[in-house]
Amino acid sequence: MKAMPVVVGFGGVNAAGRSTFHLGYRRLVEEALPSEKRNEMITALAALSGMSAEDYSTAEAFESAVLENSLIRKIGAEHFDVDHAPGMKRVELCTAKQAIEFTMKKRDLPAQLPDSWTIIGEDKAGIRLSASDLNALLPTSRKMAVSTAGTVPSGFDPAARYSSRHHPRGLQLNMFAASDALQSMGIAWSEVMAHINPDQVSVYSGSAMAQLDDAGNGGLLRARWQGDRASSKQCPLGLVEMPADFVNAYLLGSVGSTGAAVGACASFLYNLNLAIEDIKEGRALVAFVGNAEAPVNPEVIEGYAAMSALATDDNLCKLDGSEQADHRRASRPFADNCGFTIAEGAQYAVIMADTLALELGANIHASTPAVYVNADGFKKSISAPGIGNYLTLAKSVAFARSLLGRESVEQRSFVQAHGSSTPANRVTESIIFERVAKAFGIENWPITAMKSYLGHSLGVASGDQLMATLGVWADGIIPRINNVTEIADDVYQEKLDYVTAHRNVGVDGIDVAFLNAKGFGGNNASGVVVSPAKTMSLLAARHGEAKLAQWQERNKSVAAQSEAYKQQILAGEDVTQYSFGEHVVMDEAVEISEFSLSIESYARDVSLDIENPY
Repeated sequence: MKAMPVVVGFGGVNAAGRSTFHLGYRRLVEEALPSEKRNEMITALAALSGMSAEDYSTAEAFESAVLENSLIRKIGAEHFDVDHAPGMKRVELCTAKQAIEFTMKKRDLPAQLPDSWTIIGEDKAGIRLSASDLNALLPTSRKMAVSTAGTVPSGFDPAARYSSRHHPRGLQLNMFAASDALQSMGIAWSEVMAHINPDQVSVYSGSAMAQLDDAGNGGLLRARWQGDRASSKQCPLGLVEMPADFVNAYLLGSVGSTGAAVGACASFLYNLNLAIEDIKEGRALVAFVGNAEAPVNPEVIEGYAAMSALATDDNLCKLDGSEQADHRRASRPFADNCGFTIAEGAQYAVIMADTLALELGANIHASTPAVYVNADGFKKSISAPGIGNYLTLAKSVAFARSLLGRESVEQRSFVQAHGSSTPANRVTESIIFERVAKAFGIENWPITAMKSYLGHSLGVASGDQLMATLGVWADGIIPRINNVTEIADDVYQEKLDYVTAHRNVGVDGIDVAFLNAKGFGGNNASGVVVSPAKTMSLLAARHGEAKLAQWQERNKSVAAQSEAYKQQILAGEDVTQYSFGEHVVMDEAVEISEFSLSIESYARDVSLDIENPY
């Protein structure tokens, strides 16, 4: 019997705030929440942003400011000034027919003078030169065509929460998210490690775009052309798998399997797939799965805008017949739309083998039994959608039917659509939904799309979907597709039910959710997430009611520890865990014998009694 992967912890941050304890999800459905949960969400969001009710004249003004501080909105000055984005202007100062003379300090002279430059003298002011055919790059600024993004709540600074010297923003978000997920478990990491071998941990995380700000690859590639020097940090910290490396080295101290599977917008599901396979095959008993992206900078935005992929201010105005772009409504999946909205964020899920979860009394939020990944095959444009998503979604639905039965799939399932808000996506994804629904006898299949609130966080996007899905089982509400009242005429709708108003389905009304991702290059993935109620039924069938009763007793203390962390969050007293230079393991800490390897400070040994599988 293969192990079943269950979700025992989760955390992260996106435009809705922090994901832990469904706080970010509740920002999406805040109008439909009971007052107690709504107030708790606002308290957590304010604490994250550093906002205080004492700074506002009324409670209503405070709540309004907290809510306005989140979700998709105009890019704030903490990122860059969208109306005066810095750049360079190429200018021709003179031609061969009209030479100019100028003076430079000796230390500023190029190592090799351009052919058109001639030194004509030297005085106290410096070296006098004559030049013809002289071109220059001059600093300037210009208004961005795109001024909207899904940025984390204004006032939240991940760098201020730990010693983040020279770290790119993506890695700062990554450490916050991974630490958040770890602490949400309610089980000390040392307790987990006492029950498993050191190599029975997997960490899979990365960044689809790598680290492109000044502290990473962005600064590395710009340095030479801006007359600067690359630092010793930029090259290594810019690597695509660095989020996983940081979790291993500075959070968990893991010596287990690691890496990053990068598949554009499907990257989170690619990493989840690796974790699931490790747990099913017994290579790991616990896995950290995540992604982190920080693409809200002028260069990345202009790159996607050049593809006509983003919703520009001008196109939003044309869409609405207005003179002012409605930044809040920039993302409109499956409606009349004009491009996606870029976003930043980081998400982590802690996945554990069911046997270990029961043994430790872990919180069980859901199970993630399967992810399917398929390419598009032959295609013309590498960035255009293809047929691979037919395979991933159809196989996911077929698997869920096999695991849970027809009734769960046909009557108690829903889809977290990729829903990027591009004209191409609304057609190419909806036709897949319609044809799969017809093939499996599904009527009125609920479809929702989180990018309508959060924007497109690239490799993190399916992590955003997962966090929102876990919230559905906590509060029983499927979030509507935001900003959408009418579905576009070219969207396929037969057998489908696009959720345009928050839908109360009850905490037990959904058995299974399908997370769908369609990435540039032909990277398609669909994931199966099973509700906590159905997961417990499966565990009872696998292990018996007695084992579940024992788990329930153990879970009491774990749930209490999780609640204690939640109270820290609400009080603004939570801390990002980061262990730099602590517990460092050197060569002398390793002891090797014929059939085992021991590491000082690790409770158990690594087995070297390896069977020949061939």
